[in-house]
Amino acid sequence: MKTTAQVVVIGGGVVGCSVLYHLTKAGWRDVILLERDELTSGSTWHAAGGFHTLNGDPNVAKLQSYTIELYEELERVSGQSCGLHLTGGLQLADTPERMDFLKLAHAKGRYLGMETEIISASEARRLLPLIDESKFVGALWDPMEGHLDPSGTTHAYAKAARLQGAHIERFCKVEDLQQRSDGGWDVITDKATIRAEHVVNAGGLWAREIGRMVGLELPVLAMEHMYLLTEDMPEVKAINEETGKEVVHAIDFKGELYLRQERGGMLMGTYEQNCRPWSPKQTPWDFGHELLEPDLDRIAPSLEVGFDHFPAFQTAGIKQIINGPFTFSPDGNPLVGPVPGLSNFWCACAVMAGFSQGGGVGLALSNWMVDGDPGFDVWGMDVARFGNWASRGYTNAKVRENYQRRFRIRFPNEELPACRPMQTTPIHDLQLQAGAVMGASWGLETPLWYAEDGELAEDIVSFRRSNDFESIKRECKAVRQSVGITEISNFAKYEITGPGAAAWLSRMMANNIPRLGRIILTPMLNEQGLIIGDFTIVRAAEERFYMFGSSQAQIYHMRWFDRHLPKDGSVTITNIDLGLVGLSIAGPNARKVLAKLSDEDVSGKSFKFMDFRESDVAAIPAKINRVSYTGDLGYEIWVAPEYQRRLYLELLQAGGEYQIRHFGMRALLCLRLEKNFGTWFREFRPIYSPFEAGLDRFVALSKPDFIGRAAALRARDDGPKLARVCFVVDALDADVMGDEPIWKDGKVIGWVTSGGYAHNYDCSLAQGYVPRACAEDLAPGAFQIEILGEMCAARIQLDPLFDPNGERMRA
Repeated sequence: MKTTAQVVVIGGGVVGCSVLYHLTKAGWRDVILLERDELTSGSTWHAAGGFHTLNGDPNVAKLQSYTIELYEELERVSGQSCGLHLTGGLQLADTPERMDFLKLAHAKGRYLGMETEIISASEARRLLPLIDESKFVGALWDPMEGHLDPSGTTHAYAKAARLQGAHIERFCKVEDLQQRSDGGWDVITDKATIRAEHVVNAGGLWAREIGRMVGLELPVLAMEHMYLLTEDMPEVKAINEETGKEVVHAIDFKGELYLRQERGGMLMGTYEQNCRPWSPKQTPWDFGHELLEPDLDRIAPSLEVGFDHFPAFQTAGIKQIINGPFTFSPDGNPLVGPVPGLSNFWCACAVMAGFSQGGGVGLALSNWMVDGDPGFDVWGMDVARFGNWASRGYTNAKVRENYQRRFRIRFPNEELPACRPMQTTPIHDLQLQAGAVMGASWGLETPLWYAEDGELAEDIVSFRRSNDFESIKRECKAVRQSVGITEISNFAKYEITGPGAAAWLSRMMANNIPRLGRIILTPMLNEQGLIIGDFTIVRAAEERFYMFGSSQAQIYHMRWFDRHLPKDGSVTITNIDLGLVGLSIAGPNARKVLAKLSDEDVSGKSFKFMDFRESDVAAIPAKINRVSYTGDLGYEIWVAPEYQRRLYLELLQAGGEYQIRHFGMRALLCLRLEKNFGTWFREFRPIYSPFEAGLDRFVALSKPDFIGRAAALRARDDGPKLARVCFVVDALDADVMGDEPIWKDGKVIGWVTSGGYAHNYDCSLAQGYVPRACAEDLAPGAFQIEILGEMCAARIQLDPLFDPNGERMRA
């Protein structure tokens, strides 16, 4: 047995074997996989083996497409059959709302190159004669769906990896992991200790246990999952003989069901409402090729729907019921990438859809390890997307919720309730009294919009404009006409100190570092010159800075910051998180409100746009940024949590004579659209250069050095391939949600990143990316944006609708 290796991969399921194969393919041959039992001994061997390309996150969908396309290569390299059955599949909608969801999925697929098709219920029945078409209103057809042999596919990965130099050690249990002073690892097994440079946790059902060996509690939970196999069915035989093909796959949203052919019968599985976690605290090490006790009563409600929608099942005999555990993360997506706070320790776990995603996970992780970057936008799978609030109890609640909703549609204005509220600020109860409708922002309760007395203070979920529309309009108009107040505690906050702080920030960020008492906006780039963050940076003292960014990305960003900190201790960065909370006031009367609570001169001449000040507000020590994401005259006021309640009440009282109004996150996002401001995760992601994103003025190429400078220079000189643009859209009763295709001359040429309604201008807006040459076409109706199956005319809006010269925010 080898006792040294560049990489040790722990776990011999489909994901671990995919990682092993992709590492060898990338040129790393000194790699070994350790499996405590036989390959496939966890969840892999009893998986239903289905695969599909569609995913709510288009970037994950791309990796799923890669996975499916990989199987032909895998069979060729290994000589091992994957047992591939590319049958195509139907997603069946029983309500107009579910049909809207399928139209949205179909539209997303257009710019990903997927050849999906929206069809009627009768057309669906021609493809799948087993359905009762009266139970459905339509369907989505996807030719890239099917199933395979889980064991054969896993062994194909393993064999291909071995042929390229990898080693696989079966019946070898990892008992401990100890990090050495050089950053490498001692992998202690029941056979020997292996000295490794890198360790990959692909432990599947045992991913938590592997994580605990290094002091990590991963947000992973296994759920019992059941599917049944029928006896041979004459209806299946008839379809096979008539078409010469297998029965196509199907997903039935109403019953939370999936089904496919299995030999001469059918397989039907369900994500039932009465779901059950398996081994919620610790996975037994001796669990192997075993199944759990079936519980037909638990899945009976779903089966009743299935037998009603697919009548042939009513007379079919049940041959076997499979009940086995699968792992999930709180949001259902994998946990992939380098673990923050640990060097050379990587995750590839919580991959519940291993035969749809396993290849993409292996590719992304191997790229990350070999090249320092995954090569794709994998934010939706990044292990850094969860904070410390994702405890074991939180994970249990959210995984169960996610499992129950596996085949349910998620509306754009739908906030899921499990394990909420998790985190609150000191004014949470006061905001609820004011009519706040809350959403969860990285675990924190955040006001989305405010209902007035007599209005329903909850969302009516919809793909179209809903009951919050008029309330958001009132909030947006109040800000532009007088003054509004909103909570901004969900922003990420950092403090950077030390004698090397200024030089370090200058290297990390693309823009110049601010002078004392000033603020700058800056993108942060990776070595490829692509955007991995955008920040507001304040210089509070010569060696003390504050930085504000996206809350969802703070662990992701801290991983990057820690990786680049100087070894001499000259720089300290602290993630303040909820140690600092904030309120923002914005609008033409915002200065008057602040002046009533300050004994200092806050005039435009004394307290300029992009100034920072540490000063008392209502006798409270505060940090004040003269900046607002609304694009209006405004201030961000940051205080310690114990002061927030007083600050909030004093601001409301001081603003009373100006009819100050609460506004929530949805109004804020509408107001930023009126200024054509972009936002992290939508407009700013690591697939865009700052020149494509319209951030040219925030990139100081005159600086001698910063991360990504060389690549940014090349990108500027070569000319951007894409351009971020703003559209005015002739929308009907629905605005864009993001990821809709942009059409020109009958072809999809771009995609929407975000959008909404500009209430102060009574029009629908969208931001998106198009080829640079197309961004110069300003003709009305030159573009169309597909919204829920409707082609809506769109024209490019070059200047922001609100205050194009920035006079208000600089006043």
